[in-house]
Order: sequence, then structure tokens, then C-alpha cells
Amino acid sequence: MEAAAPSHAPVRQTERGCLAIADISGYTTYLVAAELEHAQDVLEDLTETVVRSLSPPMSLAKVEGDAVFVYLPGERLDASMLLDTVDATYFAFRRRLDAIHRATQCDCNACVLIPRLDLKFVVHHGRFGRQRIAGREELSGQDVILVHRLLKNRVADEIGHAGYVFYTDAIVAAMGLGPEALRFSRHTDETDDVGPIEGWVGDLHERWTEERERRRVKIGPAAAAFTVVDDVPVERQTVWRYLTDPELRLKWQSGVTRIDEMNPVGRRGAGTTNHCVHGKEAFVEEIQDWRPFDYFTVDLHPPMPLIGPLRFTIDLEDTPDGTRVTERLVPLGGLKARLVFPLFKRMYRKVALEGYEKLRQELQAAGAEERSEPGGAAEAPVGTT
Repeated sequence: MEAAAPSHAPVRQTERGCLAIADISGYTTYLVAAELEHAQDVLEDLTETVVRSLSPPMSLAKVEGDAVFVYLPGERLDASMLLDTVDATYFAFRRRLDAIHRATQCDCNACVLIPRLDLKFVVHHGRFGRQRIAGREELSGQDVILVHRLLKNRVADEIGHAGYVFYTDAIVAAMGLGPEALRFSRHTDETDDVGPIEGWVGDLHERWTEERERRRVKIGPAAAAFTVVDDVPVERQTVWRYLTDPELRLKWQSGVTRIDEMNPVGRRGAGTTNHCVHGKEAFVEEIQDWRPFDYFTVDLHPPMPLIGPLRFTIDLEDTPDGTRVTERLVPLGGLKARLVFPLFKRMYRKVALEGYEKLRQELQAAGAEERSEPGGAAEAPVGTT
């Protein structure tokens, strides 16, 4: 009797998408020079900060000691969302690094050497497969190997520090990005197996300096003439996408038929102008402040001269069950516009309530990585003042 042919697990189809690694620079030197118990606590805290900032919108593949490996399937990617995710993660890392250093009174090496730590990113676009090893899913493939090998590069030597992001040409193409407008610098690195890999480097130290010095434009509770509050059982990063991505806004904003976005530097942010089309009329939106994934402020120019321009801030805060969305609005026009504002406020209230209700439904329908139990989202009411 012939032996039965061995059975093979079905081969899963490969996918294409973004592959990214955030790596804590100086990790090994820090562990060697510092007291292990304190050093491990600091590094665990910083790694958790990076994971929380990257995932979502990215999916966590693996924590690899000093590195966090994440991915995002997709042939074409939203450049603004991806760039904002990298910036926001670096900013959160630096804020946490500074907070830990300021809070400690200890003079051990683990505390003294904290400022020497930094964070670098390598971001690539390519093909990957999924396989189960020891009961957990792992990503595999040549591009997965490549993005890890690219961590060993010459960027820090060229720019003088380890706070940077290296975007390969493949991910730049997938984002449809014009890197020169973003002040990225051209960079080529070598890998043993693949040869030269070309891409672009963003200086995150420079971005961090700009972030701290940038003028803030935010409407606080005391200044608001009108406020809408909505609790949704979804993480901040996902809510931010639905509030800012023109294609996703069309799914929930009442009466909007088209949004034409103009980005002078190739990414969404302060200076971006949107033409938000409602039938034959268009509202013009000018972004004044942009702090992913915390808040953004927009000057709104309605197609009604009597009302005049308005300014609103949308603020996102974590809650135990997801995210609290707070929208605050003020009129910017003269006396006439302020006298008419109470009438406009009634109309805006109705539109806002309908919009946020539909937003909640869209987030539920999309299964947008909700943190609440099924059916919990419908319970949260929208409040206005």
C-alpha cells in the first residue's frame, strides 16, 4: 500500500501595503550603561507610547525589543494620514521622554541618560504574506526582510542625529507624494541582497522644533458661541480620519456632494483649503491649526455674505470607551454677522446633530476597530450648547 501524500496548508494570497518600523535609537547603549531595573521601566513606557500612537491607524505586527513593526494594507495610501501618524508618534515619544526626565529626581544612569534616546522610522511599500508561527500571525516576504535591513543605514551620520524617517521610493509612489515640497532630502542606502535602495529622509528633530514653536489657534470653552459634544466608541486616530479625509467626510456630512482639497505642500494641514460643495454652493474651509490626533481649527466661509466667516475647533479626547468629539464655533464677522449668528446657529445645530449621528453609524458599519461591545455605540447621545 502506498503512503498517503503529505497534506499542505493552503497558501495564502500575498498582499501589498505599507510596512513600517519605529526603532528606539540608543536602546542597546542605554541598557548597557544604565541600571537594568530602571532602564527596563523607562524603555517599556516609551515602547507603549509608540505602540499607542501607531496603532491604529496601522496594525501592530510585532514588538521586536527596541522596535515596533506595523503595517497597513493597501495599494494606494492617504499621504496626509501616514505622514501625520509618523509625526504624531515622534511628538508623543519626545513629549513622554521629556516628561519622564523632568519627573525624576534620581541621579542613576538610567535616569541621567534618558535624553540620549531617540526614535527613527523606516517606511516602505511592498508585498507581504501572513503565516502562523507558534500560534501567532507573522508577516513574511522579501519586503518584510528589506524594511528590517534598512534600519541599518547611514542617515544618522549624514544628518547628525537619530531622529528621522526614511521613506523609500516605493512608499512615496504609493502615497502619490511630492517629497521636495515637504523639504525631504534624497537618500540612497545599500543592502547586501537587494542593492541600492533610494528614498527620502524627513528630519523629525526639525519637525519637533516647528511643533513646539508653531502658533496655536484653538477655541476654548469660554470663547465658544456654540458647542457640540459627541462620544463615539472608536479610537481617536480612526475618528480623525473620518473627520478630515475628504472621501470619508462624504459618507457622513449632510448635503455635501464634493470636497475639493488644495494642499500647497502636498499634505493636509495648516494652509490647506477645501471647497466643500453643497449642491450649487460651496463653503470654503481654511485650516488654521492642525495637531494630529488632538485637534484642528478651521475658518469657514459660508456662501451667505450676511453671516460672514466662522471659526471652529474640533477637539478629540480619549475616554474609557473611545473618543469624545467636541466642536466649538465662533463668528468672526462684524456686528451684523454677530446679530444674524443666532439664526445661523439653529440651522447649524440641526446639521451638526445629523452629521454626528451619521458619523457614528458609519464608524459602526465600517467596524472601525471599536473598543466598545457590539451595539454600545447607539447609546451615546449628542449634546449641544
